[in-house]
Amino acid sequence: MEYNSQRSKMNISEYGRNIQKMIEYIKNVDSRERRNQLARATIQVMGQLNPHLRDINDFKHKLWDHLFIMSDFELDVDSPYPIPSAEILTRKPERLSYAANNITFRHYGRHIERMIERAASYEEGEEKQALIKMIANHLKKSYLTWNRDAVTDEEIATHLNILSGGRLTLNQSVKLNKTQDILSKGKKKGFQQKKSSHSKGGHHKKYRKQ
Repeated sequence: MEYNSQRSKMNISEYGRNIQKMIEYIKNVDSRERRNQLARATIQVMGQLNPHLRDINDFKHKLWDHLFIMSDFELDVDSPYPIPSAEILTRKPERLSYAANNITFRHYGRHIERMIERAASYEEGEEKQALIKMIANHLKKSYLTWNRDAVTDEEIATHLNILSGGRLTLNQSVKLNKTQDILSKGKKKGFQQKKSSHSKGGHHKKYRKQ
């Protein structure tokens, strides 16, 4: 009886023990020409055992890489592709750089800060004032999405001033959308979505009865 503890290590178990034994056998063949023949035959068997790899680009390249990995990179044969090294298994992935998350008011999000940066670069005029009002209304809507309590236009103006570093000022004469209007639109939108969902379900039921 052969115990698992007595068997050679399998670096890629998906191909099974028999493929591993074939590779171990090829490593000990003296003739290089014969090793090449056996390696190509093994690649064909590996492809048949894993047909899903055919959907992957360069699947033959991947099979050859797996062949060398399973041989502990000790197989001396001619490969149609660059032979991988053992370093690819131990190499650590490069660290990803993440954007800083220093958001002053998280309920407003990152995109609104970018909009404010863009608005701050505009020259003074009607277009800039219209953009400031639009941003302020968006701030108020976002605030009420996360906090159903009432918020005054003065608070929104203060938040806008803080977010822009003092570069944008909401004119005191500007009137933002009313809180009750923003909340009622949100409720109406949610009701319409719910009604539409029920309506679609009803059509399906009616269709099945016919």
